[in-house]
Amino acid sequence: MPSTLLAAIGLVLVSSAWSWTAPIAFQGGSACTLLTTAQVTTALGTTVEAGKPIVESNPRICGWAPPGGPRVDGKKLTVSVITGRAFDLGKNPMEGIEKVPVTGVGDDALFITAGGFGTSLNVKKGGSGFTVRVGGFKKDQEMQIEKALALEILKKM
Repeated sequence: MPSTLLAAIGLVLVSSAWSWTAPIAFQGGSACTLLTTAQVTTALGTTVEAGKPIVESNPRICGWAPPGGPRVDGKKLTVSVITGRAFDLGKNPMEGIEKVPVTGVGDDALFITAGGFGTSLNVKKGGSGFTVRVGGFKKDQEMQIEKALALEILKKM
């Protein structure tokens, strides 16, 4: 298995594991409360269903998709709540993973791109953070949408 694929899988697993113990710095205790269906519909340019936890027992990872559910190449959004420590660890260099700092978003932010897996925006504010991952667009569009949605999420944290 190529090292880029292993690194990307490891990054997803680490982010997911740390999100389970992430402090909830927003109302409702669920990542699904960070954005409204209307906000996501507008950002993605298509009607989406209400956000739902990706894993029913873990409210810190939420997904929005059009009616019928997410498709591999379709428009969709995932928001994950992570700890500040997970954010900091995610800044460490990894072979095959591009990390680009982003200004004007939270206390710290970076786009993380793993070949074949797309780009996500990781944001830190205080001792907690979150990840925004948009799918179904070209990379530059995904990054633009992720940043806009991150700014909306920050209003609730």
